[in-house]
Amino acid sequence: MLVKFSKMHGLGNDFMVVDSISQHVHIRSEQVKKLADRHFGVGFDQLLLVEPPGRPDVDFRYRIFNADGSEVEQCGNGARCFAKFVLSNKLTQKDVIRVETAKGIIELRVAEEGGIIVDMGAPMLQPAQIPFVAEAQDNLYEVDVEGVTYQLTAVSMGNPHGVLLVEDVKTAPVETLGPLLESHSRFPEKANIGFMEVVHRKFVRLRVYERGAGETLACGTGACAAVVAGRLRGLLDSKVEVKLPGGNLKIEWEGEGHSVLMEGPAATVFEGQVRL
Repeated sequence: MLVKFSKMHGLGNDFMVVDSISQHVHIRSEQVKKLADRHFGVGFDQLLLVEPPGRPDVDFRYRIFNADGSEVEQCGNGARCFAKFVLSNKLTQKDVIRVETAKGIIELRVAEEGGIIVDMGAPMLQPAQIPFVAEAQDNLYEVDVEGVTYQLTAVSMGNPHGVLLVEDVKTAPVETLGPLLESHSRFPEKANIGFMEVVHRKFVRLRVYERGAGETLACGTGACAAVVAGRLRGLLDSKVEVKLPGGNLKIEWEGEGHSVLMEGPAATVFEGQVRL
């Protein structure tokens, strides 16, 4: 089977995007892992599938697979690439695109500057919704790792996140502590782990160890979760610029009960075909 695809990225977080509306596509987990290989495959952090809607009030269904073949609920950088893909390929001409994900509906639209604005919905903070093992909801939890206690904020942006405050992201233990927290028993479905340095109330630096992918150049849901965590701790204003290794995102969150808005770029690298 010959499958057409686009290689895209959002701030260096890269994707293989496949239209499974105009072509019949079925990709197995082991095929995803082979395609994700940067030496022997296409190479990507996530595979995105554009599918027909499963309900009448949305325009598309959006599925995401990590490089290890696991399917995940949400990807913010991927959502921006998704929007650019369906518009560029004339799958829709709408100004506001409603997309069904595994954890709910998100809305996508083009910003005046050409970037993509994603309405990520309201963050989920109840431990059972994240999911995170805790007796009650709190803004800060203590988590023990190999005899050391760390403080983090647990948030779901459609996928689970743990956010730690660090003095300097350059020296943060992303490669060592990231995988230990990612698979910690208090995150029963694993989690994305963010290391955030607050520069001032409107600007933070962030590195993210992504569940199933390792550290990536950018994580859109991670940027959203970081701002939510900072707001819950009283450290940030409602509009924050987040600097990731791959570039910057603009995040806005007014507080509990409000949606998180994310704005940033999406770019197409090349088009191709692959035989499955």
